Amino acid sequence: MNTPRIPNPLPSPDSPKGEARPVLRAKTIATRVTLEELVEVETAAESAGKTVAEWLRELALKAARERPADPAEFLLAEVAALRYMLLNLFHATAQANAEGKYLLPDSVVRIRDQANARKLADARKLLAEFLSQEGPDGDKQ
Repeated sequence: MNTPRIPNPLPSPDSPKGEARPVLRAKTIATRVTLEELVEVETAAESAGKTVAEWLRELALKAARERPADPAEFLLAEVAALRYMLLNLFHATAQANAEGKYLLPDSVVRIRDQANARKLADARKLLAEFLSQEGPDGDKQ
C-alpha cells in the first residue's frame, strides 16, 4: 500500500524566514481500552516524556513503517514486486511496439520504483487473502 505523503508545509507569513508551519493533523484514530490498560499506556507515555497522543502516534507509525518480521513475507514481497514489474514491462513494451516506438529507460525505472513502493503492501494483502480462504470442508486454511 502506498502511504500518502504530505508535502512539506509552506512557511507561515508571520514566522521567521524559512521556518515551516506545524503539520495539522485532522484525522483521529480511536480505540477502547480497559482502565488498567489506560493506566499502562499513560505510564508508558509519561516515561517517554510524551503525551499519550504523541506516544501512541509514534508507536503506531513505527509499527506501520517497520520492515517485514517474517522472512516469508519479505520473499512474497519480492515475488509480488517481480510480478508487478513483469506484467507492467510486458504491457508497456507491447504498447510501445504497437505504436512503432521503444520502451524508454525512464519508463523501466518508473515501473521498478512503483513496484518497490507497493511490494510490502501487496504481499500483506496476498497473505491476508490466502489466510482468509476456506478449505473444502468450510474450514479456514
